[in-house]
Amino acid sequence: MTHIAAARAMKMIEGCVDPKSLRQIAANARRKGEQAVARAADLRLYEILPSEKPGTFEHDVWRSIHALEGTLTGERERTTRLGRTRPKIARVGELETIKDLILGAKPSEGFFMLIERQMAQLTFEAVALRHPDRFDDSVLDAAAARLRSVGIEVDRP
Repeated sequence: MTHIAAARAMKMIEGCVDPKSLRQIAANARRKGEQAVARAADLRLYEILPSEKPGTFEHDVWRSIHALEGTLTGERERTTRLGRTRPKIARVGELETIKDLILGAKPSEGFFMLIERQMAQLTFEAVALRHPDRFDDSVLDAAAARLRSVGIEVDRP
């Protein structure tokens, strides 16, 4: 892919709202070795997949879930769903699920998977910090501490 073609693909990705097109762009980019284009298409896909209103806490939670599932599906070459997170959300809701994961004694497997894949902004800890009105200070402090523990800078004191 030439520099011009990559720039054109990046521009197209920005405004794309069709999951099928984004998946195809990502697949084509990977085949051609254009990892930056593939990553941009994947991240845009994760942004548009949630049915919740963009900017909401719920949208951010589902964007994170889609990102981890999508990444693992691509790596494992078979559909991968978060077998504990999805059922827990169905039982107790997004808020309680995220609180429990953040306040857990150790980080979730998903936390490390997202960190290793340079997607710290999609961890549930980062989601909580973007929606401080939904959580009490103990949850926000734990989220900030966990992100700092892996070298991620956080604005929370």
